[in-house]
Amino acid sequence: MSKRNIYLFGFFFTIGIGTLLYNSIFCKACCQDNSTKNNATDVSNKNFGAGDNNKFCFSDKDLNFNCNDNFKFLSNDFKSIQPVNDFINIGIGLLKVNLDKNKYKIIITGYALNSKKNTSSFPNLALARAHNLKDYFVSKGIVSDRFELKGELRNTLKKNGDTIFGSASFRIIKGDEVRSVKSVDWAALRANINTNPLTLHFNSGQSEINLSALERQKVADLIRYLDNVKEAKINVVGHTDDAGSRDANLKLGLNRANFAKDYLSKNGISAEKINTISKGANEPIANNKTDNGKAKQKNSGHIKLIINQ
Repeated sequence: MSKRNIYLFGFFFTIGIGTLLYNSIFCKACCQDNSTKNNATDVSNKNFGAGDNNKFCFSDKDLNFNCNDNFKFLSNDFKSIQPVNDFINIGIGLLKVNLDKNKYKIIITGYALNSKKNTSSFPNLALARAHNLKDYFVSKGIVSDRFELKGELRNTLKKNGDTIFGSASFRIIKGDEVRSVKSVDWAALRANINTNPLTLHFNSGQSEINLSALERQKVADLIRYLDNVKEAKINVVGHTDDAGSRDANLKLGLNRANFAKDYLSKNGISAEKINTISKGANEPIANNKTDNGKAKQKNSGHIKLIINQ
C-alpha cells in the first residue's frame, strides 16, 4: 500500500472513529444523563407525541439529532429557562450548517397549557414561546427568515413542580413547504399593517400594556414581517393632545414612544429594528377639539411599519 493510500486510510478512519465516539458517547451521555434526571423527578422518558417527549430533536437525510433534553419554561412564562444544556447548543450548531447548506427552514411549535394566563404580547403563550426560542436560535447565528413559528395550547403537558417539559418541538421543512412559505405576499402584509397600524394606549408611569386579542395578532404580524424582510424597520410614533407647549408635548411624545419601544423589545422585537419619533400634538390621532378626542390621544403611542431601502 502506497504512503498516499495509507494516509487517506488513516484520515478517513479517524473521521469514522470520531463520528462513532460522538454518537455513542457524547450524545448517548447527554441522553442518558438527562434521562436519569428526568426519571428522578417522575418525568417519563417514553416516546410520546411531539411536545410531550421532552426531546430536542430534528431529522433530515443529512442530519439526525436526538437528545433527551429540551428547552424548559416556567408555567406562566414565555422566556425559556437559562442556561440550556450544552448539547442543545451543539444541535443548534449542526442545524445551522444544515439550513445554510440546503436552504431549508425549520418549524418551531411552542406548547402551553390553555389554563395559563397569557403574559406575552402574542396571541397565546405557546406562540410566544416559539418566538422566544427563535430569538435564541438567531442569537446562535441562524438567520431569522429560516423559521416558521406555531403555537399549540394543550390541556396537559409534562411538568415537574412549576417547570414545563416538552414545551416545544422542531421540524425541518424543505421543497414545496419552503416554497409555500416564500410565496407569502409580504407587500400585501405590509400594506395591511400600515393601513390599520397598531395603536397602543397607556397611562403615564404604567409598566405594562394590556393588549386585546386583535392587538396581539398585530404584534405577531409585525414580527413575522420583520423576520422575513431583512431591511424592514418599524417607527414608533408618540402622540399627545394639544394641552401645554409644543416643546413639552414633543418631549412627552418621545417618552411615550421610547416606553413602547422598550415594551416591544422585551416582547420579541429587536431594539435595532425600532425607530422612535414624536409628533407631539401634530398629526393628532383623534380630534383635539372634543373631550373624547383628547382622551383618546392623551396617552398613546402609534406604531407604523416602514421599510428602509
